Amino acid sequence: MPALADLIAAEADVVSAFVLLLKEEQEILKAGSPEALPDVVERKTEVARKLAPLATARNTELARAGFAADRPGIDAWLKKQPGDKGVRQHWERLQALAAEAKELNRVNGELIRLRMQNNAQALEALLAAANRQDLYGADGQAAQATTRRIIDSA
Repeated sequence: MPALADLIAAEADVVSAFVLLLKEEQEILKAGSPEALPDVVERKTEVARKLAPLATARNTELARAGFAADRPGIDAWLKKQPGDKGVRQHWERLQALAAEAKELNRVNGELIRLRMQNNAQALEALLAAANRQDLYGADGQAAQATTRRIIDSA
């Protein structure tokens, strides 16, 4: 079984790859190129699949050594093994990368929300313009202009 430091280092490498994909996703969102998103989402999913077994292996190693899973176990490990610089170094890197991924994901979500809001507003403006025209219904009578908002139909 790999040493705890090796497991955490491998986990940090996967999270680092995920961070790079989140940055790529952010650039795509900023550029307004949604056609490139499916590829990034697929690669993000593949990287995320690699993360779970690594976290499980880390927690198994912690349990084998008599420690709790995740942060409490690592914190206890580090208190009991203060000279284990490898675990500390890799754990700190993993925590920093996880925080960066969380922030990138938050920003990307906000960019998506703003893009959706802009699209909804543009669609509402187009519908409003179409409703102002003199349109006729199937019965040949002038249709009443409506002020229905697209958001009202959701």
